[in-house]
Amino acid sequence: MRKLFTTVLLPLLFFVPFATAQSGNSDSGNSDSTVVEQIVARVNNAIITKTEVEHSRDDLKQELQERDPATADQQFTKEQKNVLRRLIDQQLLLQKGSDLGITGETETIKRLDEMRKQMHLDSMEAMEKAAESQGVSFEDFKQKIKNQIITQQVIGREVGSKLTVTKEEEEKYYNEHKSQMDQPEQIRLSELLIAVDANADAQQLAAAKAKADGILAQIHSGAKFEDLAKTDSNGPSAAQGGDLGYFKRGALAKQLEDITFKLKPGDVTDVIRTKQGFVILKVTEHDAGGIPPFKDIEPRVQDAVYMEKMTPALDTYLTKLREDAYIDIKPGYVDTGASPNETKPIETNAKEANAKELKKKKKLGIL
Repeated sequence: MRKLFTTVLLPLLFFVPFATAQSGNSDSGNSDSTVVEQIVARVNNAIITKTEVEHSRDDLKQELQERDPATADQQFTKEQKNVLRRLIDQQLLLQKGSDLGITGETETIKRLDEMRKQMHLDSMEAMEKAAESQGVSFEDFKQKIKNQIITQQVIGREVGSKLTVTKEEEEKYYNEHKSQMDQPEQIRLSELLIAVDANADAQQLAAAKAKADGILAQIHSGAKFEDLAKTDSNGPSAAQGGDLGYFKRGALAKQLEDITFKLKPGDVTDVIRTKQGFVILKVTEHDAGGIPPFKDIEPRVQDAVYMEKMTPALDTYLTKLREDAYIDIKPGYVDTGASPNETKPIETNAKEANAKELKKKKKLGIL
Protein backbone atom coordinates (compact mmCIF):
# COMPACT_ATOMS: atom_id res chain seq x y z
CA MET A 1 0.00 0.00 0.00
CA ARG A 2 2.91 2.40 0.64
CA LYS A 3 4.25 1.93 -2.87
CA LEU A 4 2.24 4.74 -4.50
CA PHE A 5 4.05 7.38 -2.46
CA THR A 6 7.40 5.72 -1.74
CA THR A 7 8.19 5.04 -5.39
CA VAL A 8 8.14 8.78 -6.05
CA LEU A 9 11.13 9.11 -3.73
CA LEU A 10 13.06 5.88 -4.15
CA PRO A 11 14.95 6.82 -7.35
CA LEU A 12 16.35 9.82 -5.46
CA LEU A 13 16.91 7.91 -2.25
CA PHE A 14 20.34 9.29 -1.49
CA PHE A 15 19.24 12.90 -1.67
CA VAL A 16 15.99 12.59 0.24
CA PRO A 17 16.60 12.53 3.96
CA PHE A 18 14.14 11.36 6.54
CA ALA A 19 12.80 14.00 8.89
CA THR A 20 15.45 14.36 11.58
CA ALA A 21 14.38 12.73 14.80
CA GLN A 22 14.98 14.87 17.83
CA SER A 23 16.79 13.50 20.84
CA GLY A 24 15.04 14.32 24.06
CA ASN A 25 16.24 14.79 27.60
CA SER A 26 14.36 12.44 29.83
CA ASP A 27 12.73 14.00 32.77
CA SER A 28 12.33 12.26 36.09
CA GLY A 29 8.55 12.26 35.93
CA ASN A 30 8.35 10.70 32.44
CA SER A 31 11.42 8.51 32.27
CA ASP A 32 9.42 5.42 31.30
CA SER A 33 7.62 7.07 28.35
CA THR A 34 10.48 9.13 26.90
CA VAL A 35 12.21 7.64 23.86
CA VAL A 36 15.74 8.95 23.38
CA GLU A 37 17.09 8.56 19.85
CA GLN A 38 20.61 7.26 19.52
CA ILE A 39 22.68 9.90 17.72
CA VAL A 40 24.95 8.43 15.06
CA ALA A 41 26.43 11.67 13.71
CA ARG A 42 26.40 15.42 14.23
CA VAL A 43 26.70 17.67 11.18
CA ASN A 44 27.10 21.23 12.42
CA ASN A 45 23.78 21.90 14.21
CA ALA A 46 21.98 18.85 12.79
CA ILE A 47 21.95 15.27 14.01
CA ILE A 48 21.58 11.96 12.20
CA THR A 49 19.99 9.21 14.25
CA LYS A 50 20.23 5.46 14.22
CA THR A 51 16.58 5.33 13.11
CA GLU A 52 17.35 7.48 10.06
CA VAL A 53 20.24 5.23 9.10
CA GLU A 54 18.08 2.11 9.47
CA HIS A 55 15.22 3.63 7.45
CA SER A 56 17.66 4.65 4.72
CA ARG A 57 19.03 1.12 4.57
CA ASP A 58 15.48 -0.26 4.29
CA ASP A 59 14.66 2.12 1.44
CA LEU A 60 17.91 1.29 -0.33
CA LYS A 61 17.04 -2.40 -0.16
CA GLN A 62 13.54 -1.75 -1.51
CA GLU A 63 14.82 0.45 -4.34
CA LEU A 64 17.41 -2.15 -5.41
CA GLN A 65 14.79 -4.89 -5.25
CA GLU A 66 12.47 -2.95 -7.54
CA ARG A 67 15.32 -2.09 -9.91
CA ASP A 68 16.66 -5.63 -10.35
CA PRO A 69 15.57 -8.44 -7.99
CA ALA A 70 18.25 -10.79 -9.33
CA THR A 71 21.15 -8.60 -8.17
CA ALA A 72 19.45 -6.75 -5.29
CA ASP A 73 21.16 -8.60 -2.43
CA GLN A 74 24.59 -8.32 -4.00
CA GLN A 75 24.16 -4.61 -4.70
CA PHE A 76 22.81 -3.97 -1.20
CA THR A 77 25.88 -5.59 0.38
CA LYS A 78 28.04 -3.32 -1.77
CA GLU A 79 26.12 -0.06 -1.32
CA GLN A 80 24.84 -0.14 2.27
CA LYS A 81 28.19 1.09 3.60
CA ASN A 82 27.48 4.44 1.90
CA VAL A 83 24.12 5.06 3.60
CA LEU A 84 25.55 7.28 6.36
CA ARG A 85 27.70 9.10 3.81
CA ARG A 86 24.61 9.99 1.78
CA LEU A 87 22.75 11.23 4.85
CA ILE A 88 25.71 13.45 5.74
CA ASP A 89 25.86 14.67 2.12
CA GLN A 90 22.19 15.54 2.39
CA GLN A 91 22.58 17.50 5.59
CA LEU A 92 25.51 19.47 4.17
CA LEU A 93 23.54 20.35 1.03
CA LEU A 94 20.44 21.35 2.99
CA GLN A 95 22.52 23.59 5.23
CA LYS A 96 24.19 25.14 2.19
CA GLY A 97 20.74 25.72 0.73
CA SER A 98 19.80 27.61 3.87
CA ASP A 99 22.95 29.73 3.56
CA LEU A 100 22.04 30.53 -0.06
CA GLY A 101 18.45 31.41 0.83
CA ILE A 102 16.98 28.47 -1.09
CA THR A 103 13.67 27.46 0.49
CA GLY A 104 12.05 25.26 -2.18
CA GLU A 105 8.60 26.41 -1.00
CA THR A 106 7.11 27.41 -4.37
CA GLU A 107 8.61 24.45 -6.21
CA THR A 108 7.31 22.03 -3.56
CA ILE A 109 3.76 23.30 -3.99
CA LYS A 110 4.04 22.94 -7.77
CA ARG A 111 5.51 19.44 -7.52
CA LEU A 112 2.79 18.26 -5.15
CA ASP A 113 0.09 19.74 -7.38
CA GLU A 114 1.53 17.92 -10.40
CA MET A 115 1.44 14.68 -8.41
CA ARG A 116 -2.14 15.37 -7.36
CA LYS A 117 -3.18 15.75 -11.00
CA GLN A 118 -1.34 12.58 -12.01
CA MET A 119 -3.23 10.72 -9.28
CA HIS A 120 -6.54 12.22 -10.50
CA LEU A 121 -7.33 13.72 -7.09
CA ASP A 122 -9.49 16.81 -6.66
CA SER A 123 -7.63 18.50 -3.82
CA MET A 124 -4.57 18.44 -1.58
CA GLU A 125 -6.82 17.22 1.23
CA ALA A 126 -7.69 14.19 -0.90
CA MET A 127 -4.00 13.59 -1.55
CA GLU A 128 -3.26 13.82 2.17
CA LYS A 129 -5.96 11.23 2.89
CA ALA A 130 -4.56 8.97 0.16
CA ALA A 131 -1.11 9.15 1.76
CA GLU A 132 -2.43 8.43 5.22
CA SER A 133 -4.47 5.49 3.92
CA GLN A 134 -1.15 3.98 2.80
CA GLY A 135 0.48 4.58 6.17
CA VAL A 136 2.54 7.55 4.97
CA SER A 137 2.82 10.78 6.96
CA PHE A 138 1.89 13.49 4.46
CA GLU A 139 3.90 16.12 6.33
CA ASP A 140 7.00 13.92 6.21
CA PHE A 141 6.33 13.24 2.54
CA LYS A 142 6.13 16.97 1.77
CA GLN A 143 9.34 17.59 3.70
CA LYS A 144 11.13 14.92 1.69
CA ILE A 145 9.96 16.50 -1.55
CA LYS A 146 11.15 19.92 -0.34
CA ASN A 147 14.52 18.54 0.72
CA GLN A 148 14.91 16.89 -2.66
CA ILE A 149 14.20 20.19 -4.44
CA ILE A 150 16.59 22.16 -2.22
CA THR A 151 19.47 19.74 -2.76
CA GLN A 152 18.88 19.66 -6.52
CA GLN A 153 18.95 23.45 -6.65
CA VAL A 154 22.11 23.66 -4.57
CA ILE A 155 23.85 21.12 -6.80
CA GLY A 156 22.65 22.93 -9.91
CA ARG A 157 23.81 26.34 -8.68
CA GLU A 158 27.05 25.37 -6.96
CA VAL A 159 28.25 22.53 -9.22
CA GLY A 160 26.23 22.11 -12.42
CA SER A 161 26.37 25.76 -13.46
CA LYS A 162 30.16 25.64 -13.42
CA LEU A 163 30.44 22.66 -15.78
CA THR A 164 30.95 23.10 -19.51
CA VAL A 165 30.70 20.53 -22.31
CA THR A 166 32.52 21.19 -25.58
CA LYS A 167 31.69 19.86 -29.03
CA GLU A 168 35.01 18.03 -29.07
CA GLU A 169 34.14 16.25 -25.81
CA GLU A 170 30.75 15.24 -27.20
CA GLU A 171 32.28 13.81 -30.40
CA LYS A 172 34.96 11.97 -28.43
CA TYR A 173 32.31 10.40 -26.17
CA TYR A 174 30.20 9.44 -29.20
CA ASN A 175 33.11 7.74 -30.95
CA GLU A 176 34.19 5.88 -27.80
CA HIS A 177 30.66 4.61 -27.00
CA LYS A 178 29.31 3.77 -30.45
CA SER A 179 28.91 0.09 -29.63
CA GLN A 180 26.61 0.98 -26.73
CA MET A 181 24.42 3.11 -29.00
CA ASP A 182 23.52 0.35 -31.43
CA GLN A 183 19.73 0.08 -31.32
CA PRO A 184 17.26 -2.44 -32.73
CA GLU A 185 14.63 -1.29 -35.20
CA GLN A 186 11.49 -0.20 -33.37
CA ILE A 187 8.28 1.71 -33.88
CA ARG A 188 5.97 3.67 -31.62
CA LEU A 189 2.30 2.93 -32.15
CA SER A 190 -1.02 4.50 -31.31
CA GLU A 191 -4.26 2.51 -31.40
CA LEU A 192 -7.87 3.32 -32.14
CA LEU A 193 -10.02 0.30 -31.29
CA ILE A 194 -13.68 -0.30 -32.00
CA ALA A 195 -14.30 -3.23 -29.69
CA VAL A 196 -16.60 -6.11 -30.60
CA ASP A 197 -18.04 -8.66 -28.20
CA ALA A 198 -16.84 -12.22 -28.74
CA ASN A 199 -20.45 -13.31 -29.30
CA ALA A 200 -21.35 -10.47 -31.67
CA ASP A 201 -23.62 -11.38 -34.59
CA ALA A 202 -23.10 -10.40 -38.22
CA GLN A 203 -25.14 -7.21 -37.86
CA GLN A 204 -23.10 -6.03 -34.87
CA LEU A 205 -19.86 -6.83 -36.68
CA ALA A 206 -20.98 -4.88 -39.71
CA ALA A 207 -21.94 -1.88 -37.57
CA ALA A 208 -18.56 -1.89 -35.81
CA LYS A 209 -16.72 -2.18 -39.14
CA ALA A 210 -18.75 0.69 -40.56
CA LYS A 211 -17.91 2.86 -37.55
CA ALA A 212 -14.19 2.08 -37.91
CA ASP A 213 -14.32 2.85 -41.65
CA GLY A 214 -16.01 6.17 -40.90
CA ILE A 215 -13.32 7.10 -38.37
CA LEU A 216 -10.58 6.17 -40.85
CA ALA A 217 -12.23 8.44 -43.43
CA GLN A 218 -12.17 11.30 -40.90
CA ILE A 219 -8.45 10.72 -40.31
CA HIS A 220 -7.76 10.80 -44.06
CA SER A 221 -9.75 14.04 -44.24
CA GLY A 222 -7.49 15.70 -41.67
CA ALA A 223 -9.00 14.85 -38.28
CA LYS A 224 -6.42 14.24 -35.55
CA PHE A 225 -5.91 10.58 -34.72
CA GLU A 226 -5.24 11.39 -31.05
CA ASP A 227 -8.49 13.35 -30.66
CA LEU A 228 -10.57 10.60 -32.23
CA ALA A 229 -8.85 7.98 -30.07
CA LYS A 230 -9.84 9.91 -26.95
CA THR A 231 -13.50 10.17 -27.98
CA ASP A 232 -14.16 6.95 -29.92
CA SER A 233 -11.59 4.30 -29.02
CA ASN A 234 -12.51 1.44 -26.70
CA GLY A 235 -8.86 0.61 -26.09
CA PRO A 236 -7.18 0.96 -22.67
CA SER A 237 -4.90 3.72 -24.03
CA ALA A 238 -7.77 5.96 -25.23
CA ALA A 239 -7.13 8.60 -22.54
CA GLN A 240 -3.53 8.92 -23.80
CA GLY A 241 -4.67 9.49 -27.38
CA GLY A 242 -4.16 5.80 -28.12
CA ASP A 243 -0.42 5.77 -27.40
CA LEU A 244 0.81 2.18 -26.95
CA GLY A 245 4.53 2.88 -26.62
CA TYR A 246 7.45 1.25 -28.44
CA PHE A 247 7.68 -2.16 -30.11
CA LYS A 248 10.79 -3.90 -31.39
CA ARG A 249 10.63 -6.46 -34.17
CA GLY A 250 9.25 -9.71 -32.83
CA ALA A 251 7.11 -8.06 -30.15
CA LEU A 252 3.96 -7.78 -32.28
CA ALA A 253 1.82 -10.44 -33.89
CA LYS A 254 3.34 -11.15 -37.33
CA GLN A 255 0.23 -9.84 -39.11
CA LEU A 256 0.59 -6.46 -37.40
CA GLU A 257 4.39 -6.35 -37.66
CA ASP A 258 4.31 -6.94 -41.41
CA ILE A 259 1.91 -4.04 -41.83
CA THR A 260 3.25 -1.47 -39.39
CA PHE A 261 7.01 -1.81 -39.89
CA LYS A 262 6.55 -0.78 -43.53
CA LEU A 263 5.04 2.56 -42.52
CA LYS A 264 6.63 5.94 -42.00
CA PRO A 265 5.97 8.20 -38.99
CA GLY A 266 2.50 9.70 -39.30
CA ASP A 267 1.13 6.89 -41.47
CA VAL A 268 -1.99 4.97 -40.42
CA THR A 269 -3.09 1.46 -41.32
CA ASP A 270 -6.35 0.43 -42.92
CA VAL A 271 -8.98 -1.01 -40.59
CA ILE A 272 -7.64 -4.33 -39.26
CA ARG A 273 -9.81 -7.13 -37.85
CA THR A 274 -8.44 -8.51 -34.56
CA LYS A 275 -9.79 -10.66 -31.75
CA GLN A 276 -10.77 -7.50 -29.88
CA GLY A 277 -12.63 -5.92 -32.78
CA PHE A 278 -11.57 -3.48 -35.49
CA VAL A 279 -8.39 -1.48 -35.00
CA ILE A 280 -6.63 1.38 -36.75
CA LEU A 281 -2.94 1.80 -35.91
CA LYS A 282 -0.78 4.88 -36.36
CA VAL A 283 3.01 4.82 -36.48
CA THR A 284 4.11 7.91 -34.55
CA GLU A 285 7.85 7.10 -34.62
CA HIS A 286 9.95 4.67 -36.65
CA ASP A 287 13.56 4.11 -35.63
CA ALA A 288 15.44 2.18 -38.28
CA GLY A 289 17.92 0.87 -35.73
CA GLY A 290 21.69 0.66 -35.92
CA ILE A 291 24.01 3.37 -34.63
CA PRO A 292 22.26 6.73 -34.91
CA PRO A 293 24.16 9.65 -36.47
CA PHE A 294 25.76 12.04 -33.99
CA LYS A 295 23.46 14.89 -35.01
CA ASP A 296 20.37 12.81 -34.14
CA ILE A 297 21.44 12.09 -30.58
CA GLU A 298 23.65 15.05 -29.73
CA PRO A 299 21.44 16.15 -26.80
CA ARG A 300 21.70 12.65 -25.27
CA VAL A 301 25.47 12.62 -25.76
CA GLN A 302 25.74 16.07 -24.19
CA ASP A 303 23.76 14.86 -21.16
CA ALA A 304 26.01 11.80 -20.84
CA VAL A 305 29.21 13.88 -20.92
CA TYR A 306 27.69 16.32 -18.43
CA MET A 307 26.86 13.51 -16.00
CA GLU A 308 30.36 12.07 -16.38
CA LYS A 309 31.72 15.43 -15.25
CA MET A 310 29.08 15.94 -12.57
CA THR A 311 30.00 12.90 -10.47
CA PRO A 312 33.63 13.86 -9.67
CA ALA A 313 32.72 17.56 -9.45
CA LEU A 314 29.99 16.83 -6.91
CA ASP A 315 32.34 14.61 -4.90
CA THR A 316 34.89 17.44 -4.81
CA TYR A 317 32.24 19.94 -3.72
CA LEU A 318 30.94 17.68 -0.94
CA THR A 319 34.50 17.09 0.27
CA LYS A 320 34.97 20.87 0.55
CA LEU A 321 31.71 21.17 2.50
CA ARG A 322 32.94 18.46 4.87
CA GLU A 323 36.23 20.24 5.43
CA ASP A 324 34.39 23.44 6.35
CA ALA A 325 31.93 21.67 8.67
CA TYR A 326 31.88 20.24 12.18
CA ILE A 327 31.21 16.51 11.76
CA ASP A 328 31.32 14.04 14.64
CA ILE A 329 30.73 10.34 13.97
CA LYS A 330 29.85 7.91 16.76
CA PRO A 331 32.32 5.01 17.16
CA GLY A 332 31.21 2.00 15.16
CA TYR A 333 29.98 4.08 12.21
CA VAL A 334 31.98 5.25 9.20
CA ASP A 335 31.55 8.17 6.82
CA THR A 336 32.90 6.73 3.55
CA GLY A 337 33.07 10.26 2.13
CA ALA A 338 35.24 11.64 4.93
CA SER A 339 38.17 13.87 3.95
CA PRO A 340 41.59 13.51 5.63
CA ASN A 341 41.60 17.31 5.86
CA GLU A 342 38.50 17.49 8.04
CA THR A 343 38.93 19.23 11.38
CA LYS A 344 38.32 16.53 13.95
CA PRO A 345 36.03 17.57 16.84
CA ILE A 346 37.84 17.83 20.16
CA GLU A 347 35.75 17.18 23.24
CA THR A 348 37.23 18.23 26.61
CA ASN A 349 35.98 16.69 29.80
CA ALA A 350 34.21 19.47 31.69
CA LYS A 351 35.79 18.45 35.03
CA GLU A 352 39.29 18.50 33.52
CA ALA A 353 38.63 21.87 31.91
CA ASN A 354 37.52 23.35 35.22
CA ALA A 355 40.54 21.92 37.00
CA LYS A 356 42.90 23.41 34.43
CA GLU A 357 41.22 26.78 34.72
CA LEU A 358 41.54 26.73 38.54
CA LYS A 359 45.19 25.73 38.29
CA LYS A 360 45.86 28.61 35.92
CA LYS A 361 44.18 31.12 38.27
CA LYS A 362 46.22 29.88 41.23
CA LYS A 363 49.43 30.35 39.27
CA LEU A 364 48.49 33.90 38.50
CA GLY A 365 47.72 34.56 42.16
CA ILE A 366 44.05 35.23 41.52
CA LEU A 367 43.07 32.58 44.09
